[in-house]
Amino acid sequence: MDSSILLALIQDGIVSGAIYALLALALVLVFAVTRTILIPVGEVVSFAALTYANLDNGKPPAVLILLLGLGVAAFLRGAIFSRGRALIQLGVETLIVPGTIAFAATLLAPLQLGVAMNAVIAIAVVAPLCPLLYRLAFAPLAEASVLVLLIAAVGTHLAISGLGLLVFGPEGARGVPFSDAVVQLGPIIFPGQAICVLAATLCVMGGLWAFFRFTLAGAALRATAINRRGARLVGIPTENAGLQAFWLAGLIAAGSGVLIAPLTTVYYDGGFLIGLKGFVAAIVGGLASYPAAALAAILVGIVESFSSFWASAFKEVIVFAGIIPVLLWRSLRHVSVEDEE
Repeated sequence: MDSSILLALIQDGIVSGAIYALLALALVLVFAVTRTILIPVGEVVSFAALTYANLDNGKPPAVLILLLGLGVAAFLRGAIFSRGRALIQLGVETLIVPGTIAFAATLLAPLQLGVAMNAVIAIAVVAPLCPLLYRLAFAPLAEASVLVLLIAAVGTHLAISGLGLLVFGPEGARGVPFSDAVVQLGPIIFPGQAICVLAATLCVMGGLWAFFRFTLAGAALRATAINRRGARLVGIPTENAGLQAFWLAGLIAAGSGVLIAPLTTVYYDGGFLIGLKGFVAAIVGGLASYPAAALAAILVGIVESFSSFWASAFKEVIVFAGIIPVLLWRSLRHVSVEDEE
């Protein structure tokens, strides 16, 4: 292996790792606030990628059916337990907001306003799926054990994956690159899309840091992540914190899907493996540390890149096997404590 191949593999690994880092951040955020392992994050990625790719046809996104259907289902479930002002707020969040997004997307999609607008439409249409899933599947189980929440996440993943097949079909799609520019630094060639991925990842990380550091909503999420019971005692509504965490995770996952759409052909279930690699990075980071999860994601991307070069048939096995020594090491260092709930 010469130096040019080595640098190309490292570059490819860093670009892939940047996507995994975004998903790892979303998974850590949701788990810290709600104790839920958001397995359906992969579906959000693939749905956003397919929506972005399909917008080139000038037709309204097929995922609008799923968005409106989940909104109606979330409203009907919440209406049983809501009255007065809470019912009005529920109607706004589950019916009016999705309906407005669907109406705007239906009007704008045929105009074919370009790559940037297609990306915005795809994110706006797909990101609300996460908070709607929270209201349907996870909010009713907010006080359940982590195991029950994991089972609910697996069931949600299977249901959403089946609906994705129904909405998008089995065919894959690939999006238009954000930029065709190429930047060359010595022997390293940076495609425009790779630069966009890295820049977007840095912006999201910086934005999350500023959100948690300087905003009241970010402080409330941090308090809920540290101690749910203590957060409730000081008046922080933990259910709203969970909803905000799912909103942020939906925006991050949908943005990740838009970023990978020009890099590879995406299928309705193709995001599952991508999300799983983000989960590996989150586990390496202990499902608690954002910087550790991001660095682990870059490592996962580099390991995957070198594995595809040396043993492409076993690259997935090598990546996922890397979690075993981490789990063994953490189990040996783990000190059993009583759960706060």
